[in-house]
Amino acid sequence: MKALILDASLKTATVKDIPLPLPAPGELLIHVHSIALNPIDSLYVAHPLGATGRVVGSDFAGTVVSLSPSTPSLSSSKSESKDEKKEEACKLKPGSRVAGFLQGACSVNERPGAFAEYVVCAWDLVWEIPGNVTFGEAASISLCGLTAAQAVYYRLGLAAPFGSIESLGLRSRDAQADEEGKEIDFFIYSASTSVGMYAAQLVRRGAEASGRRTKLFGTASGKRFQLLRDEPCKYDHLVDYHNADWVQHIRDLSDGHGMHYALDCISEGDSVRLVAETLSKDGRLGIVRSREGGAWEADDLRVEPIYGAVWECLGAEVQYQGLTVPASPEARKFATEFYRWLSEGGKLEPNPVRKMPGGLERVVEDGFALLGTGSMQDREQRRGEPWMKPVGAEKLVYNLIE
Repeated sequence: MKALILDASLKTATVKDIPLPLPAPGELLIHVHSIALNPIDSLYVAHPLGATGRVVGSDFAGTVVSLSPSTPSLSSSKSESKDEKKEEACKLKPGSRVAGFLQGACSVNERPGAFAEYVVCAWDLVWEIPGNVTFGEAASISLCGLTAAQAVYYRLGLAAPFGSIESLGLRSRDAQADEEGKEIDFFIYSASTSVGMYAAQLVRRGAEASGRRTKLFGTASGKRFQLLRDEPCKYDHLVDYHNADWVQHIRDLSDGHGMHYALDCISEGDSVRLVAETLSKDGRLGIVRSREGGAWEADDLRVEPIYGAVWECLGAEVQYQGLTVPASPEARKFATEFYRWLSEGGKLEPNPVRKMPGGLERVVEDGFALLGTGSMQDREQRRGEPWMKPVGAEKLVYNLIE
């Protein structure tokens, strides 16, 4: 098969022919139809963590080719009860349309990546694509959608539409008094990012499930306001982050008491400090990038930001950015519950996608050039092709099979 392979010495990636992967116990072999790009994909090619020869890339969507013989399927399950069968058995079969993500070259650990014609992935870390969603749209959901779900439900502690935190065997992290009818103010900084748009939807789904009245506040460029006010995000209040006084504006919109929850979807430069200033006395702040990774610095925050790597979903130790993320069975269980919810009709609409021309051979030349090699400020691409306009409120998608 063809795959996009890291060249750590030259800090790039090139398409090469490599053997097809073989599914280990509990894994699926998947024929990839579409891939979606994330900033971490280009970041860890420009600043390699892994050795030359790693398959790069995270998000994929495709069709199941085969299951490892030891993967528990509904037809072969010997569970003692129907409830156990639902928990333990894989409902997927050859031909099933699925999406997921892999860690690839985004860690020191040797793990496969997604930018290839075929991938292997644990059967419980993919979700079945509904018929009204294209492969390209589905490829854009898995990593950013789970990142948002982890932040909103698993770390900040809002009620989840697929079961309470307690039902997952986790301690509730809700910082707010469990007062009947209490209104929640939730603020999302950089609301038009992929994580931000999925987080808004998930805040809405959580409010619907719990019956808690929730107001959604966000910052974005003014030209994105109509997109964010419409379904599926339905923001109540939006402030242009170009305004120097946006922090005070957000606080004023909350009648001066500040936000109960905030999620910083950029977490670099001064953003963490500024977002922290929007919070109420007992507010909670989630971030998507760690201090240890060098993304931000602030020593006088009114709250301690809550950070966790999306890679926790693997349930295995992960080493990256000088960090060691310990294995977390709870985080793995949360991810499988989230993907099961998606498979069973959970309401999460795909973000807008930009279909990029070409396949694997154009990812570095075009897609990585658009995403840059790290921060949001590192996106200075000035090429004139229509597909090379600056990225905003959309995911870059390549179809490997038309």
